[in-house]
Amino acid sequence: MTENLAPFIDHTLLKPEASQTDILRVCAEAVQYGFKSVCVNPVWIKTVHNALRDSSVLSCSVVGFPLGATPTDVKVFEARGATLDGADEVDMVINIAAARAGDKGALVDDIAAVAEAVHAGGAILKVIIETSLLSDEQKVLACQAAVEAGADFVKTSTGFNGGGATAEDVALMRSVVGPSIGVKASGGVRSREDAEAMIAAGASRIGASSGIAIVTGGTGTSSY
Repeated sequence: MTENLAPFIDHTLLKPEASQTDILRVCAEAVQYGFKSVCVNPVWIKTVHNALRDSSVLSCSVVGFPLGATPTDVKVFEARGATLDGADEVDMVINIAAARAGDKGALVDDIAAVAEAVHAGGAILKVIIETSLLSDEQKVLACQAAVEAGADFVKTSTGFNGGGATAEDVALMRSVVGPSIGVKASGGVRSREDAEAMIAAGASRIGASSGIAIVTGGTGTSSY
C-alpha cells in the first residue's frame, strides 16, 4: 500500500463547461492536499499558473485534446503557447489513426516536434496514446514511438474516448518504456484502490478529477 498518494496525482478539470471559479477551486484543492499538478485546458493555464505561483503544485496543459487529430504544426503552436502561459507539463494526444495504421514514423515525427517545443519551454511532455482505441500491438508501437521521440511520460487515456486506464495497460506500457520514462494512468481512476492498483502495475502518475476521494478514501464520480 502507498501511504501518501497525493504526490502521484494530477488534479484534473478538463470539462469544456468549467468556469474560472471551478478552476480556482481545483487549484486551491491541489494546494490543500499536496497534489503534483493541476491539469486543465489551454485556455486556463495562465490562470492556473498564477493561482499556483506561490506553491509547489505544477501547472499542466493539454495539447491536441481530446482527439489528437490536429496537424503537428498546430500541436506545436499550442504547446509553445501553453509553456509561454506557464505550463510546467504538457499532455499531448498522439495521431491515433497513425497508431492504428502501424505508422511508427508518423507517430515519431508528431511527438518529436511537440517534444522539442515543450522542452524548449522548460516543460516536460506526457504522450496520451488512448489505449481504449488501440490493440496491444498498437499500444506497444505508440509507446516505442514516444520513447524514440523524446517524451518524458506515456499516458493511457484522455478520459473522453471510451474506456480509461487499466492495470493491464499500465503494466504493458511500463514493460515497453522501461524504468526511466514515466507512465501516467488516467481515465476512470476514482478510488484509493484504483490508484494503488495502477501504481502497483507501474504507474508513476495518476490523472483524475477524483483526487480528493482517492486520498481521503471517499468515492469519486468521474474520470475527469
